[in-house]
Amino acid sequence: MAKGLGKGLDALLPNSGEEVQEISVREIRPNPYQPRKIFTEEGIDELKQSILQHGILQPIIVKKSIKGYEIVVGERRFRAAKEAGLKKVPVIVKNLNDEEMMELAVLENLQREDLTPIEEAIAYQTLLDHLKLTQEELAKRLGKSRPHITNHIRLLTLPKAIQDLISQGKISMGHGRALLGLKNKNNLNAIVEKVTREELNVRQLEMLIQQLNDNVPRETKKKPVQKNVFIREQESILRERFGTTVTITQKKKKGKIEIEFFSEEDLNRILELLD
Repeated sequence: MAKGLGKGLDALLPNSGEEVQEISVREIRPNPYQPRKIFTEEGIDELKQSILQHGILQPIIVKKSIKGYEIVVGERRFRAAKEAGLKKVPVIVKNLNDEEMMELAVLENLQREDLTPIEEAIAYQTLLDHLKLTQEELAKRLGKSRPHITNHIRLLTLPKAIQDLISQGKISMGHGRALLGLKNKNNLNAIVEKVTREELNVRQLEMLIQQLNDNVPRETKKKPVQKNVFIREQESILRERFGTTVTITQKKKKGKIEIEFFSEEDLNRILELLD
């Protein structure tokens, strides 16, 4: 079991015996586990102006490394300080191993509300991989719902170019989730271009994908049956419940419900929801 999450962000708070040091910015390197990949110029500039006026109010948390120091928490402050021309910055040196460094950096960033959906997804996946947690365990420890964790992580199965569009705010997480339901993945780029060009909302995209999926040739080569409004509505409800594509096929008095999964863990998640 991962022991780090129990420590939480308390490990980032200065203890009475810890000393604030002034260290040269040349000795400090970014955190390799930093989940935040996008630092806007506007945000850094605002922080720079604050630093020029008030200084750095909260010390940067670092750990000693072979070549100086690595940032655990405070990379935005560090970048802004460099932009402000500071030669030294106040730091608190923590004695952390790589796992603890990664965990605390991810947890600190997850406390913020300005991470992109992709950055948040990467943060969750990083914790899962390094701390050997299941999605259920991670959800409980972070106070999140399991579908919230799952829906973010599934975005990472999209092509990198589409992930970038989500990170840039050109399409939403809702668009990304809808695109995951497309059966013919060869059409992804064309559909994304249509979404951005025509500014389709999520509901319009879902309807488009449903139409395209209905037209995907079956092995039997039979003409696809047009689904009624009730069936489409139920598919939408089930899709929200299970966090994945759900297809209902009805033939006279019988039919079938197909639920897609993307990994063994995803299958177990769905099976637990069915209990």
